[in-house]
Amino acid sequence: MRTSRARSGRGSDRRQAAKSGIAGAAALIGAAALVVSVVPAQAVAAPPTPGPAEVVPGKGTSTPSLVGGIREDAGAGGSAADAAKRHLAEKKNRYRIDRPDRDLAPVQSLTNGASETVRLQQKHHGVDVLGGQYVVRMEKKNGKRVVTGASGKYFTALTTGTTPEVSEELAVERAVDATLAQLDREGFAVDTGDEGDAPPLTGTAHGLVVLPKGPGVLTHHVTVRGTDPATRQPVLREVYVDAQAGYPILQYSGIKTFGTAGGGRSASGSMSAPGQRVAADGSAVKGSGVKFDGRTVELDLTHEPSNNQYVMRDAARMRDGSKAAISTWDVRKKSVDEVSRQWPSDVLEFRSPNPAFGKEATEAGAVDAHWAAGRVYDYYKSVHGRDSLDGRGMAINSMVGVTYYGTPYVNAFWDGTKMVYGGGDAEYRPFSAALDVVGHEMTHGVVENSANLVYAGQSGALNEAIADYFGNAIDTDAHGTPMDSPEAGLLGEGLCRTKSPRACATRDMNDGRTTSKSFLGVDFGTDNGGVHLNSTIFSGALWDIRKDLDRTLADRIVYRALTEYMTPLDGFTEGRNAVVAAAKDLKVSAKDLNAVTRAFNGHGIVTDWELAIGADTDQLLGKLETKDSRPGAGGGWWVASKSNESGSEAYSVWAGRADGTGEKKLISPNDGRYHINPVTDGRTVVWEARGRFGADLLSRSLAGGPVKTLVQSRYGFHQQAKVEGDVVVFVQNFRRGAALLGYLRKGDTEPTYLDDAVSRRDAIAQHSLKGGKIAYGTRIYKGHGKYEYSVKVFDIASGKTTVMPQLGTPLNVGQTAITSKYVFWTVDEIADQGQRAVRRANLDGTGVIDISKEQGADALYPASLTASEDAVTVWSRTPDTQYRNETLPKLWQFSADGSRRARMSCNRGEQGLPAAVSGTQVVWIDSSAGYADLVTRTRPAGNCG
Repeated sequence: MRTSRARSGRGSDRRQAAKSGIAGAAALIGAAALVVSVVPAQAVAAPPTPGPAEVVPGKGTSTPSLVGGIREDAGAGGSAADAAKRHLAEKKNRYRIDRPDRDLAPVQSLTNGASETVRLQQKHHGVDVLGGQYVVRMEKKNGKRVVTGASGKYFTALTTGTTPEVSEELAVERAVDATLAQLDREGFAVDTGDEGDAPPLTGTAHGLVVLPKGPGVLTHHVTVRGTDPATRQPVLREVYVDAQAGYPILQYSGIKTFGTAGGGRSASGSMSAPGQRVAADGSAVKGSGVKFDGRTVELDLTHEPSNNQYVMRDAARMRDGSKAAISTWDVRKKSVDEVSRQWPSDVLEFRSPNPAFGKEATEAGAVDAHWAAGRVYDYYKSVHGRDSLDGRGMAINSMVGVTYYGTPYVNAFWDGTKMVYGGGDAEYRPFSAALDVVGHEMTHGVVENSANLVYAGQSGALNEAIADYFGNAIDTDAHGTPMDSPEAGLLGEGLCRTKSPRACATRDMNDGRTTSKSFLGVDFGTDNGGVHLNSTIFSGALWDIRKDLDRTLADRIVYRALTEYMTPLDGFTEGRNAVVAAAKDLKVSAKDLNAVTRAFNGHGIVTDWELAIGADTDQLLGKLETKDSRPGAGGGWWVASKSNESGSEAYSVWAGRADGTGEKKLISPNDGRYHINPVTDGRTVVWEARGRFGADLLSRSLAGGPVKTLVQSRYGFHQQAKVEGDVVVFVQNFRRGAALLGYLRKGDTEPTYLDDAVSRRDAIAQHSLKGGKIAYGTRIYKGHGKYEYSVKVFDIASGKTTVMPQLGTPLNVGQTAITSKYVFWTVDEIADQGQRAVRRANLDGTGVIDISKEQGADALYPASLTASEDAVTVWSRTPDTQYRNETLPKLWQFSADGSRRARMSCNRGEQGLPAAVSGTQVVWIDSSAGYADLVTRTRPAGNCG
């Protein structure tokens, strides 16, 4: 039972916390075995000879992460999967896998001439373990098999039970609610429409999954899909809900985009279309078209005699009788949400009355897409012997010209079964007009059908790096670009109409980034944990290998590492080990092997590289291992939620002195619930406890004593509560996004609710509390998609409400912070890129000024703010489409009069969720090291120039 879990309040030091990869993320590939034939047979080495195995220990498990240097008899009987499991059982003392026959299920068997590679999925009492995959490599000759190595992740410490306390129905509800909360960019509850409107999001349960954190956490895996009510972007989220307490402990987007160029819109989900499109009737013919670069190219087409049309359907390349084809589809009249994870019934392949396609097909990007898809297919077939993206001849479908509700869509993505390319805009060509982009997206399909690298955190960055590597390898070879060219490592450099290649490029694999100087730690809510931000660290190492070795040999090494070594949760260190091992398999020369290791060393991808990441902050509580919980501060104390070091425990609330002295205090009970969003005034701690029956607002004195239940809610609470003396202020959630602001005073038996929100589409939030006065924001629905926003101050003692004057007409208002003299808030009054002003007024509404302007070079993108009597600290995060350290969430502090402005910290990576202590001291959650720490500074760091 969850209530028996041990609790630990000690913060981990950096060495204990260092880790490679992430513990959690994408859906596991299916358990049905399949056999793939690839390159022609090669000579089998000498028969087994005894010798010591090369063993790389696993992290957090007794099973080694890599075993090499062996040639051990696997017997002759049964399938490759049977032989693999038999070997693991016979070598139990080495692998520490108790029952391979019971706890490992076949996923994939890959035949590479005489070589066989078997992927096995870990089961815990019959339940899939997220990322638990082990690979066994063998050679087979004359019916006999020899095991040559094994690698992957098998988690030996799992002890969790597999009987859920939470139903699938409740898990789906919680997953949808958690996704809506993630989509909340305004701070108000998401407006989900009128009563009776179809819900914007729906959830589908996929069964139980064990997250491999410590002893394991049993979860319901739920996929949430639909449309973001605010942006109208398609949504796909993979959510894992604790099956005992009903709390969503892992959530990430399935997006697999190329990465935006110039800040264009991108899809919020990578979704798969149902079924597989195959060739229809017709005869294969040759045609032509003009690419965007002006070059005429040959196209493989199909002639449909029934209507005398030539369509972009290439059935000639796949000559296995399966009718699978490479097809290019016209979706210029479709919005991205109509094609993401679905297949509109009215879309057709691009077609022409004659085999020479004209200007329209060129400008749509169709000629480039069709030609490039054939080139990528040919590359994988000729160099690696791989038949299509899944290795089994699957149809290759490209949807070209998609829009964003009729406006330009400037991106491309792989959605699980097909590529989708935006039509571009005035500056950017259609995204299919670049061979490296097409190669990148199709390689996502190859990755998904081999190592299936989780698209989040380090494994997601590895996924992006490999897609970049092969996309650019195909492009440079096709164009004859020398590897030593300064522009050889650019991605997407050919997409622009007017910009230079370097100015246009989305990424550069020659950017020289290293782990120690360039790794950017971010939360999963930012770029899925840095999948684009950090990808060139690893792809740069791969690209250096390609510069130093024969190109084809380098490609074969990386491909072998991907398909025969890597597993879903691999990070940079495991990726390095896989590439080095693959190079050894291919018997490269000592010089070339040295070049491989030198490339990784040069980019800082070495054991325990995480320890080299520095910080300019003081750690208060290390490695929180929490999700969606804010810290609080007041009266010289901090409060924060924390799991244990493995992240397997439900969260507890801890408190400590802001100056770092004294012992930390455990505040919340050990009852199996998730205790989140604590606040304090230095005397009392108030927080929310979420369990399978709903949520309670609880309080307890810092000095100790009983835990009191203040308010109970079926749907939880929006944002943090606030506490000061005998007053507690909170926003209570109700179904479908409705929420009310309420407060309790000492002796009250029921909350008092403010009546500003009069309809279910109204919202009240962004609250703060000081001196018996509540500052808050309101959003009132005026009909026809219009809202009215305001900021108010309510005096509890007098019952008087003061509306704060604005300097314009607000399009939105953000978080408030109230002090004994002022009210601060953020406001958006200009339709721009998301910048907001930081506004200040006296408590009576006079003296309204902006201490930070909405427009100009210094304009911020505030997500929240917090204030003491002396300073206001703003959490600013730029649009998610820009992936650079400078645009990540950072903290800026202003003096109360606005005369001083400085960065609170110069740490790399993400800083967020600040809470003011007093003076200029602030506590916040810092992700610089790649995981979340509670840190503090007593004064700003400066301008970080």
